[in-house]
Amino acid sequence: MKAILSINAGSSSVKISVYAASHHKATPREIADAQVSGLTAPPAKLTYNRQGTSVEKDKEVDANSQDTAFRLLLDTLINDEALKDIASKDDIAIACHRIVHGGDYDDAQLITKDTYHHIEALSDLAPLHNGAALGIVDACINQLPSTHNVACFDSQYHQSIPAHIATYPINQDIAKKNKLRKYGFHGLSYAFIARSTAEFLHKDESSLNIIALHLGSGASACAIHNGQSRDTSMGLTPLAGLPGATRSGSVDPSLVFHYASDVGKLSPASTSQLHISRAEEILNKKSGWSALTGTTDFATIASRATPEQALAFDLFVDRVAGFIGSYFVSLGGDVDALVFAGGIGEKSWELRDAVARKVQCLGFRVDEGKNKGPRKGIVDEISGDGGKKVLVCQTDEQFEMARMCAAKEELWA
Repeated sequence: MKAILSINAGSSSVKISVYAASHHKATPREIADAQVSGLTAPPAKLTYNRQGTSVEKDKEVDANSQDTAFRLLLDTLINDEALKDIASKDDIAIACHRIVHGGDYDDAQLITKDTYHHIEALSDLAPLHNGAALGIVDACINQLPSTHNVACFDSQYHQSIPAHIATYPINQDIAKKNKLRKYGFHGLSYAFIARSTAEFLHKDESSLNIIALHLGSGASACAIHNGQSRDTSMGLTPLAGLPGATRSGSVDPSLVFHYASDVGKLSPASTSQLHISRAEEILNKKSGWSALTGTTDFATIASRATPEQALAFDLFVDRVAGFIGSYFVSLGGDVDALVFAGGIGEKSWELRDAVARKVQCLGFRVDEGKNKGPRKGIVDEISGDGGKKVLVCQTDEQFEMARMCAAKEELWA
């Protein structure tokens, strides 16, 4: 039996899900999860669950960095006598890390010096994401010297996108030199969605055609053809495509130069390790539905209680429907299902209803009772009578990382 940590690190939180697996073909079994949040807005708080039972909830803790948060999470797991699978650091065999930008990697990678430096070099393409993840990799290497560290990339699922879709119409010598192309993200989620949807539909994944929507504070869409990504809304960075809680999504590239005069300068939020321009800060951190409504809470926005909330809701529905229409054409109309996932996609019946109404001309419709009702499984059907299949998938990126690592035979030697 091996213990696997699935680690998802952001600038303000560190989340660990703990899995146990008996051999490389076994399905990992979740045995615990723990999270420290509020690193950038003290006091930090610890939440810890063991096998579905709450042990700690929002306990105030002394943690002000990723390193101290990770150390606290490790101590929490190791000192829990009821968590039999982890009695010491040596019991942790694998630590898998969610890395947003993996460049040309098409599979999870054992982190070596070369892999580490390659991911570090990609930080220029994802300064708001890769840096935070590398901080936790450093903590793991220092605190768990005998553990295999594996990088699982959000971009790896999209390596199958055809060149004519991934290429930007700019000078190709410069594009290739600077690795400027569409990469796409949320790939760990889409890998989980595709496999789970294929199982639900009793189809071989290699023949699955779906339009998948990962809708949360960061949102994207993906056209999956024969079980592989054919197109996705995010691009060189996660900024492209759909708007999010604080991201603008795709806008006219010249807009930012009319927005402010200093957009090419470094943001005051930059550090020696993290170089962020004012333009990146504006479009990633000061836009989206937060800029339209003053809140990042989509449940509040979905109430449409104010004109600003109604505008943000309608705008988001319009952008989502636009990608559905585009991907419906890209898949030649041969679509097994439209799949909603992500925090908003799973929880907002109002959004699902509005989107389905918007794309009803394509044959999608939802049943009101099923749409508003509770979720019963990993994948649920909410289709209306006579319509194409509409599904809701409770995606699980933490599990997907553990599954990828458990499947790597070389880690079990």
